[in-house]
Amino acid sequence: MTLPSYTLGISSCPNDTYIFEALIHGRVRAPFTVRAHTADVEELNAAAEDARPDITKLSVAAVPGILEQYILLNAGGALGRGCGPLLAARPGLAESEYSRARIAVPGFRTTANLLLSLHGAFRGPREAVRFDAVMPALLEGRADLGLIIHEGRFTYAQKGLRLVLDLGELWEKEKGLPLPLGVIAVRRSLGMEVASAVQAAVRASLAHAGAHPEDGREFIRSLAQEMAPEVMAGHIALFVNEYSMDLGPDGQEAVTALVRAGADEYGIALPALPVFADRD
Repeated sequence: MTLPSYTLGISSCPNDTYIFEALIHGRVRAPFTVRAHTADVEELNAAAEDARPDITKLSVAAVPGILEQYILLNAGGALGRGCGPLLAARPGLAESEYSRARIAVPGFRTTANLLLSLHGAFRGPREAVRFDAVMPALLEGRADLGLIIHEGRFTYAQKGLRLVLDLGELWEKEKGLPLPLGVIAVRRSLGMEVASAVQAAVRASLAHAGAHPEDGREFIRSLAQEMAPEVMAGHIALFVNEYSMDLGPDGQEAVTALVRAGADEYGIALPALPVFADRD
């Protein structure tokens, strides 16, 4: 019997490739196969707006605009504490210039950009660039402030950039919840049975990665490109945690809170539909 095949969009970041490697390469049993595509998370956000992928990673900030087409899974996402986006300043920028400074952001649909908007104090013009172009923009003087995400939080200081604000820390203090950065979504048109099967397969893939880390090492390294091994390991350790296996009640609460805040910020009416697949 030929198994159904679904398109899967994930980022090339080590946390995603670590979680999904076993599923992509058929190391775990599932009632379907996947055709994987890796892209920057902002590209994934845009694709989800057009309901193109069957299964996709996307920023929590992008969820208000796609809920009619997608349901969120309780596994495979990126939530946690001490892992939020950082606002950094270029060398030599005076604090008095912050409020109107030019800001490089890793996409307008990203959670980082939403958190900055919710903060409200930084009103300068924003330019969307790939996440890995934010620090070069600061160092080359093409931006004054930049939102640093992913592995940049491990390397910004050694490049001479100054921390202005830890947006994740502010969220955690205000809400008392983990910061929800990204989630996995499945097209509603595939049905709840498929969504549950995908959720189970993601959990199996993550469990395999934990039990057999050597299986995915080369795949993760190949997509991490020039990332130093210690940075790659730190990235996985920070962004893959208990919430990756199951959001749990506080994870769901955190996602719901940010989705509602994003809907208010964007002026989007949320549909009266279930947000999450069953936790099983």
